[in-house]
Amino acid sequence: MENTLFWIIVALVLFDFFLGKGLSLLNLKRMTPELPVELKGIYDEEKYARSQQYQKANIRFSFVSDSFSLMVFLVVLFSGGFAWLDNWVRALTENGYLQSLLFFGVLGLVMDIISIPFQLYDTFVIEEKFGFNKTTLKTFVLDKLKGWLIGAVLGGGVLMFIQWAYMATGGWFWLIVMGGLGFFMVFMAMFYTQLIVPLFNRLTPLEEGELKSAIEAFSHKAGFELDNIYVIDGSKRSTKANAYFSGLGPKKRIILYDTLINDLTTEEIVGVLAHEVGHYKRKHIVKGLVMSLIQTGILVVLLWYALSNPALSYALGASVPSFHMGLLAFAFLFSPVSFITGIISNMMSRKFEYQADAFAKERYGAKSLIDALIKLSVKSLSNLRPHPLYVFFNYSHPTLLQRMARLKG
Repeated sequence: MENTLFWIIVALVLFDFFLGKGLSLLNLKRMTPELPVELKGIYDEEKYARSQQYQKANIRFSFVSDSFSLMVFLVVLFSGGFAWLDNWVRALTENGYLQSLLFFGVLGLVMDIISIPFQLYDTFVIEEKFGFNKTTLKTFVLDKLKGWLIGAVLGGGVLMFIQWAYMATGGWFWLIVMGGLGFFMVFMAMFYTQLIVPLFNRLTPLEEGELKSAIEAFSHKAGFELDNIYVIDGSKRSTKANAYFSGLGPKKRIILYDTLINDLTTEEIVGVLAHEVGHYKRKHIVKGLVMSLIQTGILVVLLWYALSNPALSYALGASVPSFHMGLLAFAFLFSPVSFITGIISNMMSRKFEYQADAFAKERYGAKSLIDALIKLSVKSLSNLRPHPLYVFFNYSHPTLLQRMARLKG
């Protein structure tokens, strides 16, 4: 049984790798040196060629970095590395909670440190070459340290809660974990921008002026009470622009990147804002949260059955079954469930994007949003003609051409 599970884990990891690389190859082969007819009026010849260079650089880089990650994983798996780490933490402490913290803490830290050269190359070579990078080495290091600290506090806390529920509550495990994780997800949805974002970026209220007046006028017209409009210093790390909606109820906030304000006109920014308001008015944030809770519930129920089977721990070479080894094996074995729920989530997300676009078109007009989307896509050198299969598996948003067709039609 353990041997069968071991080879299933290997097969699943290889399947995930080759599927991802196969989809990337489809994107690569779909690129043409001539400017496609449907992109005329969006890209010029020079910008189109540069966008292809950027996409190809990222695809080639992902082949190297992902191949390296796969090689490391297979070496660790076949050499009994997970079992060695399990024995090491057992030798340090007999406390099961500390064993789990040490096991996942060391594993996560080592894997992230190994990937740092690739992260540096991506940020300071590829992004720098194409004019996107604004991150300094100091910012990179501080972001990394802060990320480790937040991961240790939040990740460690969630891990301890799940382990406690499994070891102490018996058959109530799945219900207690669902309740706890549900509370955590709602809490983070409400307070993420107040608690986490300020650790990495500066948020400042949007100054009085033409833009704020235009936003407030639209919000009043759309019946949307909006008091919290913030500007985030996205230019601290990249020239790419964005805007997003955060929070629930009275804690809702609109976050505008400073790069967005610099790149778009007032009308275009309000068009983007109208789209974000559409997400709120169509209750997409709440629906997305419910979808996440359902997905989490499915995984928690499966986790309950998986942890009750010691064969999962043995499959990774453990001499004694444990919570942390069972949880790690579960993460590998049940990746197909996450894969399927991920596809469903992307399909629903793309549907939500169309609905938010329709709201913006109805309440503000399509032209400003279309102009904004074109500017943002071209400036970020986006692939505007990805392969349909790649879109199906990976895109949470429709492509620019799909959104333009809906908005115009």
